Amino acid sequence: MFTPSTLLLAWRQTLRDFRSGELRLLIVAVMLAVAALTAVGFFADRLKTGLARDAGQLLGGDALVATDTPTPAAFVERARQQRLDTAHSVSFPSMARAPDERGGASRLVAVKAVSAGYPLRGRLEVADAVGAAAQAVRNGPARGTVWVDAGVLDALQLRLGDPLLLGDARLRIAKVILIEPDRGAGFMSFSPRVMLHQDDLPATGLIQPASRVTYRLAVAARDGGRRGDVQAFVQWAEAEIKTGKLRGVRVESLESGRPEMRQTLDRAEKFLNLVALLAALLAAVAVAIASRDFANRHLDECAMLRVLGQAQRTIAASYALEFFAVGLFASALGIALGYAVHHGFVVLFAGLVETALPPPGVWPALFGLGVGLTLLFGFGLPPVLQLSRVPPLRVIRRDVGEPKAASVLVLAAGALGFAGLLLAASSDWLLGLIAVGGFAAAVLVFALLAWVAVHVLRRAVPEARAPRWLVLATRQVCARPAFAVLQVSALSVGLLALVLLVLLRTDLIGSWRAATPPDAPDRFVINIQPDQGEDFRRHLQQAGVARYDWYPMIRGRLVAINGRDISAGDFQEDRAKRLVDREFNLSHAAEMPPHNELAGGRWVPEEADGLSVEAGLAETLGLKLGDRLRFDIAGHLSEARITSLRTVDWASMRVNFFVMFPQAQLPDLPSTYIAAFKAPAAPGFDAALSRQFPNITNVDVSASIGQVQRVLDQVIRAVEFLFGFTLAAGLVVLFAAVVATREQRTREFAIMRAMGAGSVLLGRVQRAELLGVGALAGLLASAAAVGVGWGLARYVFDFSWSASPWVPLAGTAAGAVLALAAGWWGLREVLRRPVVETLRKAAA
Repeated sequence: MFTPSTLLLAWRQTLRDFRSGELRLLIVAVMLAVAALTAVGFFADRLKTGLARDAGQLLGGDALVATDTPTPAAFVERARQQRLDTAHSVSFPSMARAPDERGGASRLVAVKAVSAGYPLRGRLEVADAVGAAAQAVRNGPARGTVWVDAGVLDALQLRLGDPLLLGDARLRIAKVILIEPDRGAGFMSFSPRVMLHQDDLPATGLIQPASRVTYRLAVAARDGGRRGDVQAFVQWAEAEIKTGKLRGVRVESLESGRPEMRQTLDRAEKFLNLVALLAALLAAVAVAIASRDFANRHLDECAMLRVLGQAQRTIAASYALEFFAVGLFASALGIALGYAVHHGFVVLFAGLVETALPPPGVWPALFGLGVGLTLLFGFGLPPVLQLSRVPPLRVIRRDVGEPKAASVLVLAAGALGFAGLLLAASSDWLLGLIAVGGFAAAVLVFALLAWVAVHVLRRAVPEARAPRWLVLATRQVCARPAFAVLQVSALSVGLLALVLLVLLRTDLIGSWRAATPPDAPDRFVINIQPDQGEDFRRHLQQAGVARYDWYPMIRGRLVAINGRDISAGDFQEDRAKRLVDREFNLSHAAEMPPHNELAGGRWVPEEADGLSVEAGLAETLGLKLGDRLRFDIAGHLSEARITSLRTVDWASMRVNFFVMFPQAQLPDLPSTYIAAFKAPAAPGFDAALSRQFPNITNVDVSASIGQVQRVLDQVIRAVEFLFGFTLAAGLVVLFAAVVATREQRTREFAIMRAMGAGSVLLGRVQRAELLGVGALAGLLASAAAVGVGWGLARYVFDFSWSASPWVPLAGTAAGAVLALAAGWWGLREVLRRPVVETLRKAAA
């Protein structure tokens, strides 16, 4: 228990230090760390809670069972037993046609037949005309009518009220679809939607025994029902699927329903966590430096307390209470700032999730409070505790003394606790280990290299030939190597975070932008016959399309590996079974596609017995270099050896293939062509293309690309928004590292000025020292940033790392400039003090 005298002493110390500005740097450092962590925490908590509550709004229900055949009756019966609402939908691609009296144009569409009650969750919005006001509806189309995307009307030159031919059925266009909650991201879902009532589906005659159709059963808890009923149904469904008795049945989730955004959002979440981690790490460095400066400033005060008979326990307890109060105050400010900032995230990410996010929980605030107190107690209190543990005579001599066991234990416990909190906050153990471990290793390397640099500097500047100001600057650094090592290490850590974030931000945003550049293809045309190839390419050229992907496409089924016939039963993984069950899209080209990367082996142009396989497919099927694959291509057996593996980015909006032959011509294999290009802005382009080549399938993905690009814009703004926190934390570290030696410089400058040195000379000495220390720190930081950034890019963010060789030079220059700026601001009073005042302070 704390005695009243201890509480009174702690209160008076806290008020005095707060008024004098002694705690300013500590408060700012803790506040920035807590604000960065809680801003991300509040937003992540709201997003995860909202998704857990309302994920069904993007699925059309609380859970979804998808099958390749009509939904087994057992699943419907189980949902009924669990007292769940159900809705059915059937999706497949088909051709929609305009009546002959309306031109007779045709268009590939994504047909979706829905039952009554669709959707169970989410918002279905339609309009009475293109551009008309949105109407939220709770059910799908009535019998005899269809709802369509605006693209269908444009492609077929139809209006609302006109008939639409779908198979053998003639249905009236009643509404324009604006928002469809469970649209998904399958390739054919990029086509414009045609939605009809499920009872009208048999009249179309479109579903035949060999048709590729997806049946979905959506389930949702009834009003007043329990969420546990849905979870019980999902667990039962997954158990049924795992028995292996059912083929082509799967439970779909939010992630599987929206894969086109998953990688971008995952990277964004990891980068935001990285920014928050680095802000907290920088704050720890700033707190440690500022606390040491705080302890040096309180030597006289502690000396008087010890001389007056104050017990060590009382002094230690008073400082512990002061830091506890400061930690609470700074953490509260950080939590309030983080709460305000997270609303900025909500605004920036508006539209990613079509739901009102619930209020955040209390956990992010408690976590931020724990981080703030751990920062001050773990990194701030140890040097202060030294004041109460040394003999009065050593305190009067202005020497804190050697570290005591209690201080070392507090520091070790604080560092371990802080590292544990950061690993928990990272939400990704690999990210946390690389960030925290990389910084811990960097601090040790920086300290070692700084110590080596100081000793080299002692011999590098000859006194006889070097300018006087340079000699004084180097001798001043070498006279206090511990200060120099501390300053260089602290500056290096601060600059490491800044350089690392700048490099990662640039490459990360660049990789996002490269996935969907402004000229990204928004049309995929398949079924182009070989004799149409020349005319088709000429048509594109006349329309102004200069760049496009153009590859032959061959349909083939994998039937043997290394001479052994295979079937789906030979594989355990469900994805492998589905791949073996279906036909692959194969292709051939003399050169590897420029948007693919070689992951193994060699691509040899015109290699007659060679195959290039996508690395993910090879992993799923257990394939390796040298294996022989046999394909059945329209009755023709073709066999070759795997000579290379390729990495393919399936979200790149480019033409990609699982398997490619590295040959320009394969005349013996039946093939069609596929083209991918950005359609010109001229109206009627798609209609003219379909009229000239009526057999082709033209898939419009412009809506999906627009959606992804909107997501990228929101994500990038959010990343840059939080980026400012770490920049501020890095500047705080730079400032703390520079001003940590202010009292030592005051005494040194007092002696120099007493010996006749003028302000101009001392200013040059100070600038030379700051520039040299900053340049060394910038060089070390940029070199380390390249290494840590490579690890994060490869193992966490999964994109190629391309740091420029100019990074070390730029980092060196930036370190020198920032150190000079921080020194000018933090040390300007040292040169302005009168000589008499400076000597008095130095002698005190």
